[in-house]
Amino acid sequence: MNLISRLFRSAPDPRERLRPLWHRIVALSREPEWYEECGVADTVPGRFDMITTVLALVLLRLERDESTSADTALLTELFVDDMDGQLRESGIGDVVVGKHMGRLMAALGGRIGAYRDALAATDNAALEEALGRNVTLLEGRDPAALAVRLRELEAQLRETSSEDLLAGRIER
Repeated sequence: MNLISRLFRSAPDPRERLRPLWHRIVALSREPEWYEECGVADTVPGRFDMITTVLALVLLRLERDESTSADTALLTELFVDDMDGQLRESGIGDVVVGKHMGRLMAALGGRIGAYRDALAATDNAALEEALGRNVTLLEGRDPAALAVRLRELEAQLRETSSEDLLAGRIER
């Protein structure tokens, strides 16, 4: 490697090591069970709701561990990049994409807080209420089945080692 290429090479993007985790979050949120058994609407808003819900659970797991708490910002940046790209692909122009991103980030932040509080409760009533407010369900569907399944996912994430979690190795 010559001097010029060494001087001008860029440092690797630190987010890249979390890309497998981001892809796993998206894959988990697309599992048919959420839509067929738990009653989440299989629509663009419903799919966004599931991505932010699974992402919120992963972020809550990461923030509980001192060794991974700093990774929450990097993972959130991957979410922002992906959502920005999705908005642009759907035809949202540069002029308003920032406003849309602000709303998406506010939605994610609100869900993290709601789920943090609801998961701290021993019963599912608070979680069902939070899900009823934050997830687009099929008409007439109760969030009870979704709450049970999310508690199972949260327990699974808690039991997953930090190394496996960061590598996107979340078993199902």
